[in-house]
Amino acid sequence: MTPTSSSVTPRITRRVLNESVYREAQAFGLSELQSRILAGRLDTPRAPVEALVNPSLRHIAHPERLIDAPRAAARIAQAVEAGEHIGILTDYDVDGITSHVVILRTLNELFGVPRARLHSLIGHRIQDGYGISQPLVDKTLALTPRPSLIISADCGSSDEARLAQLAAAGIDVVVTDHHALPVDGPPRSAHSVVNPSRADCNYPDTTIAGCMVSWLVMSLTRSVLIERGRLEAESPKLSPWLSYVALGTVADCVSLGDSAINRAVVTLGLSLINRMDAPCWRVMAERLGPDSTPFDAETLAFQMGPRINARSRLDDPYAALHFMLAERDDVAREYLTLLDQDNQARKTIEQTMVETARARVQPAIRDEARVLVVFLEEGHAGVQGIVASRLVQAYGRPAFVLTPAADPGMLTGSGRSVDGVHLRDALQRAFELAPEALPRFGGHSGAAGVGLPIDAVAAFTRAIVQAVDEQLGTRPLYPRILCDGELAPAQMSLATLDELAHLAPFGREFDAPVFEGEFRVDQARLVGSEGNHLMLTLEAGGALIKAIRFRAVDPGDALPVAVDDRVRVAFKLNRNRFRGQESIQLMVEHMEVVTALDRA
Repeated sequence: MTPTSSSVTPRITRRVLNESVYREAQAFGLSELQSRILAGRLDTPRAPVEALVNPSLRHIAHPERLIDAPRAAARIAQAVEAGEHIGILTDYDVDGITSHVVILRTLNELFGVPRARLHSLIGHRIQDGYGISQPLVDKTLALTPRPSLIISADCGSSDEARLAQLAAAGIDVVVTDHHALPVDGPPRSAHSVVNPSRADCNYPDTTIAGCMVSWLVMSLTRSVLIERGRLEAESPKLSPWLSYVALGTVADCVSLGDSAINRAVVTLGLSLINRMDAPCWRVMAERLGPDSTPFDAETLAFQMGPRINARSRLDDPYAALHFMLAERDDVAREYLTLLDQDNQARKTIEQTMVETARARVQPAIRDEARVLVVFLEEGHAGVQGIVASRLVQAYGRPAFVLTPAADPGMLTGSGRSVDGVHLRDALQRAFELAPEALPRFGGHSGAAGVGLPIDAVAAFTRAIVQAVDEQLGTRPLYPRILCDGELAPAQMSLATLDELAHLAPFGREFDAPVFEGEFRVDQARLVGSEGNHLMLTLEAGGALIKAIRFRAVDPGDALPVAVDDRVRVAFKLNRNRFRGQESIQLMVEHMEVVTALDRA
């Protein structure tokens, strides 16, 4: 949506620096700018600066520290040795799909389990719902031959009732997950529950994604099979699969801040991806164009992730799995075309839903509501989370978007949060306040899903507002653009971009640097097929620099600035590539006219 739509004007807010981190970074040898970036993102870091800026596999804690992981690995090894049929049951988003790839390729290619003995079970977002749902249980029990072991990934921690059905049918379920567990603890009917969020787990990092939990469990299974003599000691490790783990980690928006493990996984995974050994990476690079490589975390977050997610939002998720597993470029290309088509359809649906949602929340904004809850009667359940994210960006407060569920009289919804609000904890508190209004919920700090009766929206809204208020206290809520201070004109250069690149990867809780500054508008024009992007030449200290702001106006609107206006800008540095040449460009995140040209 454009800044001219009914949104709350964001505030440019300079990040508060952690002085001890700043001193440690400088002592480590980082530049002043690098130290400033690091110190503005780490509040009370657990990991030393060295582990965060020099990611390495040695920072990945051993999987045996995950409670139940040895038991899970032993059961999987037993199934491999005995020739059992194994079901792989995962979530439908990028984290789930990449987990599925890790487990399937490990079992088949490294452990020698024939594909005929492996059963892929991925729920349909609309028809089946999240997790080990009843439709997935029914599909599992209908399989011939029926698997005697199921390995779940990125789901299962809150599915005791369905796990009990599988256990009663003689099927062991190894749950691997990272989502918060119910208050009554891990599901009792699971064979084992490997989840760093368990209260009794001493794994040093609870922020790892579901695909990383799966990777650790399968790595430990390899060790068990070596100990039992099934595999040679020199058998291939799972390191190549870190490419998939990197994608799942970035796309699931887990922390890339104070997590030496996540930073190591994404850094090493990107190095593997950029070898372009697999058709999925090669074909994606081909689709994005020659200037897209080498891939970085933003490529995974904003190019690959949305395409894979789009499939599960609108249709059957198996096309995304087949794309990731494709062994030939032409096959990968065929599936990527499907993902692209879904992604375009998703964008159209999203635009309509966002416009409706923003109109619906205006009374709540005028009343200074602390949480936004909007019910879209005609909304698509697969796009709820994206729309909630857009509301958070526009208004700076937690948001829930609800749409009709498959069950009559029920709604499903997705929520997104802001800094300082742990959404899963808030939902747990809301459940305590109004259990009848929130029969089903799950998620983590930044994102969550809910299920509730259609006649309980008001009760749910009251409960979640109280729960969020209890976390926030009196802290005001508004959209903020966090900035890392100013840059001298000479620093707006490719050299500075290279300096900042040493701190990559950037992502959730370790945002890409945003700077602020005041400029004179030297040139300005609207570009793009709809004339809604603003192309600028800005002047500061006698230096001219190119800048662009995407979706600066609504199509048909007038130019928002004039030559010689003075503007305050929040911007990212960007490397612009054109016909083999590179130049610096400012990507404008926000712009305010400080002194306008007298147009009288």
